[in-house]
Amino acid sequence: MTRATEIRRASAADAEGIAAILRGMGNENVGLEGPFDASRIEAWLRRLGDDGALFVAYDGSIPVAFGALDFDTADPGTGLLGVWVLAEYRRRGIATDLAEAILEFARQRGYRRIRGRLPEGNEPALSFLSSIGAMVPLRNPNMRFELPL
Repeated sequence: MTRATEIRRASAADAEGIAAILRGMGNENVGLEGPFDASRIEAWLRRLGDDGALFVAYDGSIPVAFGALDFDTADPGTGLLGVWVLAEYRRRGIATDLAEAILEFARQRGYRRIRGRLPEGNEPALSFLSSIGAMVPLRNPNMRFELPL
């Protein structure tokens, strides 16, 4: 199994591909409210501006995963991380590669810590987060994690 052939910061040109990833995840609890279309992703990109970013992973010309660094207006030094990977592309290191790109971006932007929320019962996400060094409390009713930078 191969990793993604390209990971890059997303632009408006990637919006439909990112929306397709979310639609391709079907009934999985992705932690975002649908429906997912290009205009919604474009609005997300505009809102993020230079303080946050979406990164997209491609297998050839096919978008297969993306990650987000959003910001917390209540805590400007904290970024919010999310990573979404199509089921048939999981366990290939793509999420880890996306996380590395996002964490490097966060460091360059001066974030001090990264936080996020896991959809309940998402064991693959829990495994991924522990592999990148996230601290997930054993008793975690809100399914939150923190990753110091």
